[in-house]
Amino acid sequence: MKRILVAPLHWGLGHATRCIPIIKALLQNDFEPIIASDGGALELLKKEFPKLKAFELPSYNITYPKNGNSFKWKFLKSLPHILKTIKLERAIINKLVKAEHIDGIISDNRFGVRHDDIPSVYITHQLNVLSGKTTWFSSKWHQKIVKKFDECWVPDFEYEPNFSGQLGHLKQKLGHLKYIGPLSRFKKEAIEKTIDTLVILSGPEPQRTKLEKKLLVLLKDRKKKVLFIRGIVESQQKITKLGNIELYNYMTSDELEDAINSSELVISRSGYTTIMDLAKLEKKAVFIPTPGQFEQIYLAKELAKNLVIPYVSQEKMTQHNLQFDNLYSGFTTLDYETNYKKLFSLF
Repeated sequence: MKRILVAPLHWGLGHATRCIPIIKALLQNDFEPIIASDGGALELLKKEFPKLKAFELPSYNITYPKNGNSFKWKFLKSLPHILKTIKLERAIINKLVKAEHIDGIISDNRFGVRHDDIPSVYITHQLNVLSGKTTWFSSKWHQKIVKKFDECWVPDFEYEPNFSGQLGHLKQKLGHLKYIGPLSRFKKEAIEKTIDTLVILSGPEPQRTKLEKKLLVLLKDRKKKVLFIRGIVESQQKITKLGNIELYNYMTSDELEDAINSSELVISRSGYTTIMDLAKLEKKAVFIPTPGQFEQIYLAKELAKNLVIPYVSQEKMTQHNLQFDNLYSGFTTLDYETNYKKLFSLF
């Protein structure tokens, strides 16, 4: 068995969860995946794949400011730490490749997880990194990183209609890009709808907690069942009840798949992995982009413009606009299977 290192970025849980179908496909195609990440992303993957080897990588320590509008400047201030982390990652990966006899690398947005002597793949849906007036600079910087890898896998369709829009599509395409189709760990099941509103929380602090507190107040008077998945991965699953609201700190993939299939409406951030998951399960949703995060705002606006999913800003949430507007269609059939055998031929 060839050993493949799979290393997602810990920025919320989206990068880790979209690696789950890739890890499963590696196992099905007779590879031995090895996991590497940090924080909640690492803990989640260890729970999903308890028999696989797992290693901790240094953290990028990306957090959001309390004022979402100053996110760009906080990110720029943290750039020296990120560059230091990339250098440290490279040193750790060099040792790990030798010690664990690794044959290939799949890095989901971890800039320093690559090796010159073995095939190294980079996964991203952000070939263009939106950052307001500095979009040109942030995009070119990211594309320079992408070019250092042997291949770049974009989890989207190459042509329209697609999910990532200008984020994942360049006017002048890079030669080593592969559009591998949307990634989701879930399967659609036709089961009874027992949950009226499912809230899926994710992303770095303090914005995750700010959203949770606001939604608990706005949804406490709903008469039907409301379920919160708080997106906090801990050693033990915890369940709390507050009137009609039930809160889980986290769920496994199987549990979350069942909860989403059982729900009438999903309220969540407009993160790219969440969009791919809800599209696969053909759900109705209301999106609340993370304040100051240009990518999530762009994705939410595009879906609303195309009358697929409505969105509301975190500052303007009300009981009324957290209902699904029937002007929108919701997500419809997504019938696509990634050709993993062809994809893994690189290794």
